[in-house]
Amino acid sequence: MISLIHTLSQELAARPEQVDAAIRLLDEGATVPFIARYRKEATGGLDDVQLRLLEERLAYLRALQERRDRILKSLVEQDKLTPELDEAILAATTKQRLEDLYLPHKPKRRTKAQMAREAGLEPLADALLGDPSLAPDERAGQYLNPVLGVESPAAALEGARQILMERFAEDAVLSGRLREQLWGAAILVSTLVPGKEHEGAKFTDYFAYQEPLARIPSHRALALFRGRNQGILQLELLTGEGEDPDASYRGAIAECFGIRQAGRPGDDWLLETVRKAWRIKLLTRLELELKGRLFELAEEEAIRVFGLNLKALLLAAPAGRLPTMGLDPGLRTGVKVAVVDGTGRVVVTETIYPHAPRNQWDVALDRLATLARVHDVKLVSIGNGTASRETDRLVRALIQQHSDLKLRALVVSEAGASVYSASEFASKELPELDVSLRGAVSIARRLQDPLAELVKIEPKAIGVGQYQHDVNQSRLARTLEAVVEDCVNAVGVDLNTASVPLLTQVSGLNRNLAEQIVHFREAHGPFPNRKRLMAVPRFGEKAFQQSAGFLRVRDGDEPLDASAVHPEAYPLVRRILDEVARPITALIGDRATLRQLDPARFATETFGVPTVRDILNELEKPGRDPRPEFKTARLQDGVETIADLSPGMILEGTVTNVTNFGAFVDIGVHQDGLVHISALTDRFVKDPHAVVKSGDLVKVKVLSVDELRKRIALSMRLGDDAERRAAGAAGADSPRTPAAEAARRGSPDRAHHQAGPGRRSGRAAEQAARTSTAATGGAMADAFAKAKQR
Repeated sequence: MISLIHTLSQELAARPEQVDAAIRLLDEGATVPFIARYRKEATGGLDDVQLRLLEERLAYLRALQERRDRILKSLVEQDKLTPELDEAILAATTKQRLEDLYLPHKPKRRTKAQMAREAGLEPLADALLGDPSLAPDERAGQYLNPVLGVESPAAALEGARQILMERFAEDAVLSGRLREQLWGAAILVSTLVPGKEHEGAKFTDYFAYQEPLARIPSHRALALFRGRNQGILQLELLTGEGEDPDASYRGAIAECFGIRQAGRPGDDWLLETVRKAWRIKLLTRLELELKGRLFELAEEEAIRVFGLNLKALLLAAPAGRLPTMGLDPGLRTGVKVAVVDGTGRVVVTETIYPHAPRNQWDVALDRLATLARVHDVKLVSIGNGTASRETDRLVRALIQQHSDLKLRALVVSEAGASVYSASEFASKELPELDVSLRGAVSIARRLQDPLAELVKIEPKAIGVGQYQHDVNQSRLARTLEAVVEDCVNAVGVDLNTASVPLLTQVSGLNRNLAEQIVHFREAHGPFPNRKRLMAVPRFGEKAFQQSAGFLRVRDGDEPLDASAVHPEAYPLVRRILDEVARPITALIGDRATLRQLDPARFATETFGVPTVRDILNELEKPGRDPRPEFKTARLQDGVETIADLSPGMILEGTVTNVTNFGAFVDIGVHQDGLVHISALTDRFVKDPHAVVKSGDLVKVKVLSVDELRKRIALSMRLGDDAERRAAGAAGADSPRTPAAEAARRGSPDRAHHQAGPGRRSGRAAEQAARTSTAATGGAMADAFAKAKQR
């Protein structure tokens, strides 16, 4: 058996001792952020990305080993474990390989092949396979047994065929080879379930669609499976192209078992057995497995994309600890107003009615000015929902009429605000406020510190994923929780202001400990230092070790507590202070002195050069925030609805979501526009995340506007000609239909040939006929359709 440590070290391109140390730390309960930050000497500097991968793969390989042990135990109990099989099972590196090896011996329902064996027909099957010169009918006559149901040579041959078909289908090496061959050659065909045209209108692009299985991007794969699960689409595999696409698969089976056409009496019977084994046994199973593989790959990619978007959103630039006014826009129900102080504490809430039908514009302006003046408001945060632009106009008028207030305003995403407002935590945090007013509080706070506020919302509700409801929810939750944990610990948490949800994400803490910390803080006042944590009920040494470095105590009685220096390293800092003969308050921030120090001079067995270097960097800029500088997009006056847009306009906007087919940008018209992947930059882009991320401020050109369908095509290539560029995107990423292929290749006849006359060729031909006059969808149309299905 290949060593688990050896396997992981190869996958991570790390030394075995690094992997071994990381595994031991994880098994001892250390978190990834703690190991990455404070145990660099032990792991040789493995970063959080490598450690997350190690953690995930470690879980997979251990589950693989558990399955291996169960299979070996079963084989021993059945007395079927041979030395060869034992060696193959111990060498298996994937769950699929294990299952292939176990399949022939796996307890199963009574099959036709099993009944044939019970009827004594296995010697007949062995004889016909071993000697094709035997005449099948004549040989079969020797195995008649009416008592066991074998009443004719035909019945005997059918039983023998069932035995061989099962044998062919359960050969592990052959199954693996055919699986990979089919993965590379198969074409997935999607057709409309009859009578579902109206109900499945949003899946129009897939009513007649086909594309090579291995090349289907994740967003299209998930759309296809959603359509199937909703009963709109039928998904089937074509095994390949050509006159007889099954020939190569049959050939592989025949070659594996030494079967060929040589004019011998048994050759035709054996080749027919091969054909049936492929069509009835192998293809049915492999098609199911490969559809499962396609979904798993698409699911993995969708979760990856969600994680990247979530990370970008959580690490968006904070406006800072400034008094902020949050406005949750509305028309008939009014604009909800909440003012919070620099710590996020609510100081006042109310509702104003500046818009139709009440139109109390002047009254609203006066009230906002009064609130801003009384509470020294510096920032105004406007939700981007209904009436956002109207409310933005109101605030602009406020700033213009009361310039002495020196207000800054911007529109923020209110995604998830309603979820937070109705949550159990919000009812505990803001029990005195109506649900609608809680949303305004959230909008204000997420401008001050997006990370601190967004951790209160279930990640799936934030709305930055693609097809998040179609993927494995437990796996999605694990991934997103890891993203949140990494982001929170990368930034650090103010021990004296952090909420329970924020503290819960700190390394080494759980919800119970977070609640204990907050209760203790409310009862005894702010923490003067990190050591005081040990007075919190049920807060032990292990929790302190894992969490202390990520918790900040600002203006406390220990200056180092405001930094990322771990308390266990404070003695090392004292050595440095003795060396330079300066107090800690003088050394912190003294870049010139700190950069003259040699980290190797202070290294010990416990704290190596990497840790000393981190400490010196932290002393240079204690508690530094890794997030970018706070900036805002400048929305263009007069562009407030989709009707105000026209091709050729150049606007500023904020990236709200990034998918595999492009990026969505908020340009202030209540409908995000799409920058297709082909319009992100002048160079080839494989992954949009390599160019933009959620929260980025970008300049875009309007390519086209479809007001009826609320579609806005944008480009970040500002030199693009609007109409020509929009048209030129057609076909770049469109679903592959027979008609589209015909249009691309210039020959209508090629559409039918694409499917070939092999398996299900009749359906493919009908499909080609149905779509021969269909209009081909462009990249923008396809991408908008996918966005609508998210």
